[in-house]
This record gives sequence, structure tokens and C-alpha cells, in this order.
Amino acid sequence: MSEKDLSALFLDTLKDIYYAEKQIYKALPKMAKAASSDQLRNAFEKHHDETEEHIERLEKVFDLLGKPARGKKCEAIEGIIDEGKEIMDEYQDAPALDAGLIAAAQAVEHYEISRYGTLKSWAEKLSMNEAMKLLDQTLAEEKKTDDTLSKIAVSAVNAEAA
Repeated sequence: MSEKDLSALFLDTLKDIYYAEKQIYKALPKMAKAASSDQLRNAFEKHHDETEEHIERLEKVFDLLGKPARGKKCEAIEGIIDEGKEIMDEYQDAPALDAGLIAAAQAVEHYEISRYGTLKSWAEKLSMNEAMKLLDQTLAEEKKTDDTLSKIAVSAVNAEAA
């Protein structure tokens, strides 16, 4: 059995976020379609395109490690995405739908921010400078998406939901 060191943990976590990004990529068009706010719909569509880039960056990190890009089932992201589906079902055509979609999307963003922040820190510790730069790029985009969602919620969606 291989040693369970930081390198092994890094690879396991990389597989986790790779799986998560693929699931998010599939969920975003459904969320965009469900959104009634044009601003929110556009944010989801933009993030769908960014998520494709995130997947490509992760594949580059796998390449840097000399490992195949493979995901490992992530129960956490599946649960978060399932909560988003419940909101879409339970609040369909309701005034609070967009507020619920934002809440679900921010749960996803916070999960990703946590994972990318951890991976970046570990990449730095493991002297994986190129991987660290790729992970940092994605981390910055995830934080920006979270900020954009907050602004959409505060500027319009929460008031409309009330």
C-alpha cells in the first residue's frame, strides 16, 4: 500500500474537485434555465463557460503529476447539487426561486473555494509551482463568482423574493 502522505492527499482531493466540477458543469444549464432574472441567468451561463476552463486547468494539473484525469465520486457536491434541484422543484414559478438558486449556487461556490484554497496551499507546500498557479487562477474566479452572486442577491433578487 502506498504511503498516505500530502502528495496522496493532494491527488485524492484533486480527483474530488475534478468530479465536482464535472457535476457542476452539468447542473449549471438547468439552473440558468430555471432562473427568472436575466442577470442571474447570465451569471450562470458565464460560470458554465468558466467551469469548462476549470476542468481544463485541472486536467493540466493531472498532466503535471503524470496521472490520468479521473474523478472520484464526491458525496458532498452531490448533496449540494441535490439541494439545488429540490429548490428548483419546490419553488418553481415562485417569487423566491431566484433567491434559492443563488443560495444553492453559493453553497457550491463555497465548497469550491474551500477545495481550491486547500489544494493551492498543498501545491505550494509540495513545491508544485505550476499547479499552484493554475489552482490560484480558478480560486480567484470562484471567489469572483461568489461575489457576483451576492451582488445579484442584494441588488434585486432578495427584494423580489420578499
